[in-house]
Amino acid sequence: MTGVLVLAGTPIGQVGDAPPRLAEELAAADVVAAEDTRRLRRLTTDLGIELRGRVVSYFEGNESARTPTLVEALVAGERVVLVTDAGMPSVSDPGYRLVAAAVEQGIRVTAVPGPSAVLTALAVSGLPVDRFCFEGFLPRKAGERARRLADLGAEQRTMVFFEAPHRTEAALAAMRDAFGADRAAVVCRELTKTHEEVRRGPLAELVDWAAEGVRGEVTIVVSGAEPAAALSSDPASLRAAVAELEESGMRRKDAIAAVAVQAGVPKRDVYQVVHIDD
Repeated sequence: MTGVLVLAGTPIGQVGDAPPRLAEELAAADVVAAEDTRRLRRLTTDLGIELRGRVVSYFEGNESARTPTLVEALVAGERVVLVTDAGMPSVSDPGYRLVAAAVEQGIRVTAVPGPSAVLTALAVSGLPVDRFCFEGFLPRKAGERARRLADLGAEQRTMVFFEAPHRTEAALAAMRDAFGADRAAVVCRELTKTHEEVRRGPLAELVDWAAEGVRGEVTIVVSGAEPAAALSSDPASLRAAVAELEESGMRRKDAIAAVAVQAGVPKRDVYQVVHIDD
């Protein structure tokens, strides 16, 4: 019989938030794959348990190389528990490669549900949560970050981002430029920890706040775009709409994509209209 891969959620702040099954699974595991083995030791000490299985590191730097070894253990019938530093494995953390490889081998994959910064931030944000999307970390380079946000310009769902504290001001400024200064947003810092802070306001205001310096783990929640009025698909209207977005500073490629969404037509149609005289 093949083994079982268990994705175990760990506390994002207070150890008291750990589900009872987390301790049970860790204690019973044949193998514990941890993003940081030192943090795992602290966690097991806080939970009052001892590990009987072997412990291996499993982080971004060795994820590709170590996945085959863990799959071999699963095929051999072992119970492998995967934990990251905080939250659920695979969600902007190591885990996806191992899950995909296990599924390909027909190995059972299950989970110990645990705390999630994504859902916690959504819940306390006060923004609509009936429809949302998770965008993870934005690109570090300014140009790539701006293009990613431009692609989200017409997104009507509430958006959730992770960000490093030292890049929070730049990320919020890029969001302000892409979504507008008045777009409602929330910055959640150190969720569930001693110095938890939830800062709400328009993006322009949050940029000024972040300029003073941000510390700790950061999750940003941004309200979605208001439904745009339908744009006429006649050539003159399409050209005018693209020109208006270009004048505001948007690249032509991104402007064409945004207009195509608003008009409900393929991007190639807008491209042809805009370049008809080229």
